[in-house]
Amino acid sequence: QVQLVESGGGLVQAGGSLRLSCAASGRTFSLYPLAWFRQAPGKEREFLGVSWSGITTHADSVKGRFTISRTNAENTVLLQMDSLKPEDTAVYYCASNEGGYRGSDYGAYDYWGQGTQVTVTS
Repeated sequence: QVQLVESGGGLVQAGGSLRLSCAASGRTFSLYPLAWFRQAPGKEREFLGVSWSGITTHADSVKGRFTISRTNAENTVLLQMDSLKPEDTAVYYCASNEGGYRGSDYGAYDYWGQGTQVTVTS
């Protein structure tokens, strides 16, 4: 059974940094995409980026501030967030899917973690 577990969220001041981690289990994820999304209150779930087969892409909205990477074990994906802003406040999720989809449509992802809250204060 596939499981995704996020950790690392918390409270941080604007301009600070946080690193989120998503531990994936239930299969070997080296060939499957692991993506990050976030959802702020009253807003749609927003794609942040995805990692698969040694390739990583980032959404334009966070490019230059957020960095996605995988550990050597491949079953963990990290989200390094720098220069945080109050508008980055959201619940952050990692996700994966069966079909190898690597895009931004959250409806195409089959598996989701429980989310971790990130709150950025001004």
